[in-house]
Amino acid sequence: MSVSKSVRATGRRKCAVAQITLTSGRGDFIINTQPAAEYLRNDAFLLNAVQSPLDVVASNESFDINVKVEGGGIVGQAFAIRLGIARALNAINPASRSVLKPRGLLTRDARIKERRKYGLKKARKASQFSKR
Repeated sequence: MSVSKSVRATGRRKCAVAQITLTSGRGDFIINTQPAAEYLRNDAFLLNAVQSPLDVVASNESFDINVKVEGGGIVGQAFAIRLGIARALNAINPASRSVLKPRGLLTRDARIKERRKYGLKKARKASQFSKR
C-alpha cells in the first residue's frame, strides 16, 4: 500500500476547505506549516477525529500528510481534514472503501449555516410578539 507519487484530496465542512497531500513517508502530519497537535491546540477530540481515517485503515506511520486548510472554525477545519484524509486513502487503495464508508468517514456533512431573512433578527428568530 505504498504511494509512488503524492495523492491529493479535498475535504469540506461548513465554510472550511482542506486540501490534503498524502505521500509515503514516516508519519509527519503538518497542518498549515505547523504540527497537527500544535495547530489543533492539543485538543484530544479534534486530534482523534483527524486521526480516525488512518486508525481505521491501520496506516498511521506509513504516510506523510501535508494539509492546507482555510475558512470556518477549528472544529469545521478538523472535520474537513478528516474527510480529505479519508478520500485520499480511498484513492490510494479502493479496497479501504468498505471499511471507511460504514463509519461515515467518506460522507460529506452538508449542513451549513442558514441565511438570515429580512424582517427577522436571525435565520428564524423573530422579534418578540406584542399584543398591545
